[in-house]
Amino acid sequence: MSKDTDIRLHYIEKGTGSPLILLHGNGEDSGYFVHQIDHFSKDHCVIALDTRGHGKSPRGDKPFTIRQFAEDLHDFMDEQEIEKADILGFSDGGNIALVFALKYPERVDRLVLNGANLYGRGVKPSVQIPIILGYHAACLFAGKSEAARKNAEMLGLMVNDPDLTPEELSENRDPDFRRIPKLVLAGNKDMIKDEHTRLIYASLPNAQIRVMKGSHFIAKENPEEFNRIVEEFLRMSERQQGTDQM
Repeated sequence: MSKDTDIRLHYIEKGTGSPLILLHGNGEDSGYFVHQIDHFSKDHCVIALDTRGHGKSPRGDKPFTIRQFAEDLHDFMDEQEIEKADILGFSDGGNIALVFALKYPERVDRLVLNGANLYGRGVKPSVQIPIILGYHAACLFAGKSEAARKNAEMLGLMVNDPDLTPEELSENRDPDFRRIPKLVLAGNKDMIKDEHTRLIYASLPNAQIRVMKGSHFIAKENPEEFNRIVEEFLRMSERQQGTDQM
């Protein structure tokens, strides 16, 4: 553990080959990816993390923010001596993956963003308004109740984070960031607005977009189709990278 790291992240590892890191969503844990772990471990060393304060990973003392979670991922990769990895993030995990790729693009081989968003307004009002109300209610009681404090932290991730702008993606001139093949993936009945998903895609260099039938939770609802799309992207971009290096 590095001197700057206050926790060790819990993770599930399966398979051999190039590393594929899976990042779950808000309030979940690595078990969300049960169908992806089994499938992709045939060709990859799959590592499914529990984010700080989620699953079996401790909360620690550092800020409970998407940017801190991205730093946790950086520290984890250093600890495990992973120089570069494919990263697949779902929901808040997609937000972590995007923030990580913006800051540490040289550590990312390929990037899959499933149900990510740049800011709270990217979420449909029918979902976001109850989250905002719940967040403010939890904040009122956070000083008196540990459960309310934890709830405020968790909901705060969806109210205050990741706080990115489309320009931070489109105007990023780092050649490593622009090089990364990116897949933006969402459900046609996602809680993320369709126009917001398409804004992310349009703002990202070297990106593709796929919209599946289903809700926000397409990886669980239809794992066969989800896995096929991701696998197709990984294989195609791998061939393209090989051609570019010739």
